[in-house]
Amino acid sequence: MEELGRISVEEFKETEKIPVVVILDNIRSMHNIGSVFRTSDAFLVEKIYLCGITATPPNKEIRKTALGATESVDWEYAKEINELIPQLKSEGFKILSIEQTESSQNLSEFEFNSNEKYAVIFGNEVDGVQQSVIDQSDACLEIPQGGTKHSLNVSVCAGIVLWETYLKLEIRN
Repeated sequence: MEELGRISVEEFKETEKIPVVVILDNIRSMHNIGSVFRTSDAFLVEKIYLCGITATPPNKEIRKTALGATESVDWEYAKEINELIPQLKSEGFKILSIEQTESSQNLSEFEFNSNEKYAVIFGNEVDGVQQSVIDQSDACLEIPQGGTKHSLNVSVCAGIVLWETYLKLEIRN
């Protein structure tokens, strides 16, 4: 870890984070959940909310891909996302659903403001983000794609979205 310049879990907890929380709603694959934990650690996300059927740590299958990130990244289980969203809005979060909709914006063109807090929602691997969640969102963002498949694995999608968000909100020391 020293040679790689990695910080400890304790140092991570004290490190300033980007003003972003991740919400995983009804994610079926524990490998996807673990991957999002690991990506959230890499890009200094404040917290992950696990909703609906999304499994929670400690879990052997999540641990396989999280590689310890369930210890560094704060997380909380919220059974019902439709109750969590109003709570986060009352705390000043802008709600961003990652979903292809008629009015979704290109991720790369979305203007992140470092004075705002964001809750970024990733939905079920098959059904995507629930319509009731989209209806409560401040914006829907999508990743432009040029191939024959117009969807990405949720953990890959989270990696792209969190990287773009990190670039735009990165804390510069």
